[in-house]
Amino acid sequence: MHPHGLESHRLGGVGWLRAGVLGASDGIVSTASLIVGVAAAHASRGSVLLSGLAGLVAGAMSMATGEYVSVHSQADTETAALDQERAELAHDFAGEKSELTDIYVRRGLDAALAAQVAEQLMAHDALGSHARDELGLSTTLSARPVQAAAVSALSFATGAAVPLTTAALTPPAYLIVATVGTTLACLLGVGALSARVGGASPRTGALRVAFWSALSMAVTAAVGALFGRIV
Repeated sequence: MHPHGLESHRLGGVGWLRAGVLGASDGIVSTASLIVGVAAAHASRGSVLLSGLAGLVAGAMSMATGEYVSVHSQADTETAALDQERAELAHDFAGEKSELTDIYVRRGLDAALAAQVAEQLMAHDALGSHARDELGLSTTLSARPVQAAAVSALSFATGAAVPLTTAALTPPAYLIVATVGTTLACLLGVGALSARVGGASPRTGALRVAFWSALSMAVTAAVGALFGRIV
């Protein structure tokens, strides 16, 4: 058991875990699929590696841009909500205290205790109390666009480097097999780790990620082989 006040939970870093795992998995899968697809079309080794490198750079930038825009939109929404709450507190402080009291009553406190808690919390930090208990915002879970974009880009590039390095070090005759094998092994590890950190079953997480990744590479290889014959 944890000492009182020192309990550890997994929710605090769930946003970073999501961004990191998504970026790494996407980097591994998309780059591996690209490499396998181009190789299946009987392209030269140089073309395969160039395609993989282009996929790494473009994917990392795309992940960073998408994450930044998405999280920045969330941050803008949070800021607007806080501005509105700040204005409401300035206009009708008593009404906002009554609103906070009602929230605590709905959570199980009796009316007298709820009113006392609301009064003391608002005396300490009125905006923070409403942000946390009315809007569901906190400094731990607040949106941070730049950090999210950096995590996504770095994790994508790290993941993409795995199949790209494998392709660069493997003889052309075994390139597809080695890339697929290395990719699936890494994805099993990523899936298991993310599930374990999140408190879920590592086996289920690993198999789920590996299945969809294998399907992605198989489809891409089939398309590459088909167009390789046509072109």
